[in-house]
Order: sequence, then structure tokens, then C-alpha cells
Amino acid sequence: MTITTDRAVLPHYRGAVGVSSAFGTFGELLQGVLPEEDGDFLVTLPIARWTMATFQANHHTTELEVRPRTKRKALRLAQMMMQEAPEPVGGVLTLEGGLPEGKGLASSSADLVATARAIGNVLDIELAPRTIEGFLSRIEPTDGVLHPGIVAYHHRSVRLRRVLGSLPTMTIVGLDEGGAVDTVAFNRIPKPFGPAEQREYVRLLDRLTGAVAARDLGAAGAVATRSAELNQLLRPKRTLGAMTALCQDLGALGVVVAHSGTVIGVLIDSTEPDAPDKIAVAARTCEALAGNVTMYSTLSFD
Repeated sequence: MTITTDRAVLPHYRGAVGVSSAFGTFGELLQGVLPEEDGDFLVTLPIARWTMATFQANHHTTELEVRPRTKRKALRLAQMMMQEAPEPVGGVLTLEGGLPEGKGLASSSADLVATARAIGNVLDIELAPRTIEGFLSRIEPTDGVLHPGIVAYHHRSVRLRRVLGSLPTMTIVGLDEGGAVDTVAFNRIPKPFGPAEQREYVRLLDRLTGAVAARDLGAAGAVATRSAELNQLLRPKRTLGAMTALCQDLGALGVVVAHSGTVIGVLIDSTEPDAPDKIAVAARTCEALAGNVTMYSTLSFD
């Protein structure tokens, strides 16, 4: 794969600063396996938390540096892009944001997408989504944060399946059960979903597609809850029972989990008159369950 542009990448672009961002997700509305080749898929739940990437190019060197140094995947992506650019440059890549790592909030995917966009800005080229996905597929399984809105995505092959659309904004009252999950290692685990579960995932995806099209938060929340229940076969959440009971007591929309992460949350319709009361009760319950609570707002793309 070679990065190409209609214009030559002129030296005056060296020394420029490229800035871009990518949103994270709170786990997934749905994740599982469909009865087809490359059947592993997920449906994103974008949240108002971002990674910001800043690339300061330096025409005096071709060396690349990343800050913080722990962001090795982003550094690898930068190196790959420069190896295939018409005229590579060196520089410093800085990543900042509010997405903790290893929790299932798509922090790594957001790092990589923001990095690709920032470097593309410095090189003065527009990178097509499939070009970025081609790079990302050589690094790790990736969430669908490259695409705006709620999307069905084949994360292991890094391929868009379908754009579903957008939902009204929801509040997520979430807790972190602790620890961290390595995305690459997790995706090597064989999935324990047989033909019956795979057929159910087909129905759930169809139902969720219709729910997003109809802007039906209740139906979307019900799919998210069922997906969380099915995921207990793969990576169980110890608080799922308590969070499901809380959801029912509050009359909330549903329970959402990071299927390959450590967070779990209750979905609440932000426009309901009693939403502040529901959020307060949910926060107190999450605090009692896990000793921590974090609020998130989902992104609407209307």
C-alpha cells in the first residue's frame, strides 16, 4: 500500500503541524459472531471522549518519536505511513485525551485513527477510510471509530459492514470492574458461540439496525442488554446481574458492556424529565458495587 496524492509533497510541508482527533466508544451496543466467513462483528456506541493527535514534523530528521512513549502502536503506524509516503518526514507525535487504556473504550483505535489523520494533514493528503483501515489491519483488530455514527464493523478484519445511523443522546452511568484487557490477545480466544447463538446474533443485528433507523432507544437498549448476557459465555461481568436489576428498577433503557473490556454501564434517556434522579440513583448504586462511577454522554450525529 502506497500513499499517493495528486500533488507532489513539497518540502514546505515539512515543519508543519498536523492535528486531528477520534472519538472513543463505551464498549459496544452489540458484539458477537455471525454464521458466515469473517463473522466476528461489533456495533459501535460513540461517546463524547476523544483522543487528540498532534504531529510536529521536523525537516532536519527522518526519526519519529511518540509521546507518551507507551503509545507504541501509534508510533508503529507513523513509521508505516512514512515508509510508504512519497517524501517522508520525521517529527514528534503527541497523543492526549480522556480514554483510559485496556477498559474497552476504544482508546487504541482512537489513537491510531487520530494519528493517521494528523500525519495525513502534515503530508497534505486526504486518506480514504479504506487506506487507513489497510494500515490498521496490519497492527491489531480495530473498532469502527474511523466512521461517524453507529456502524456495524468487522473488527478482526478491520472492515466496515454497514452504517446504521445515529441515536439521540443518552447518558451512561458506568463502572469499571478493574484490570485491563489486551485487545490482540483477547481476539485470539476462540469464541464459544455455536449455530444457535450465531443465528440469534443475526436477529439482534437486524433488530438493532431497525431500532437505530427508527431512533428507538428502548429497542436499542434491549439489544445491548441481550448482547451483554450472551457475552457472559466469553468474558463475564461479575456485576451484570446487579446492573440489570438496577436498570429494571429505574426503568432505564438497558445495560451496555465492553465485550472485550472491563466497563459496564446503564443507559438512560437524557431527555426524560426524571433523568437527573435516575442518574443519581444509578451513580450511588455503581459506587456501592465497584467503588467508582463515571458518567459518559453518547454522541449523536444528526
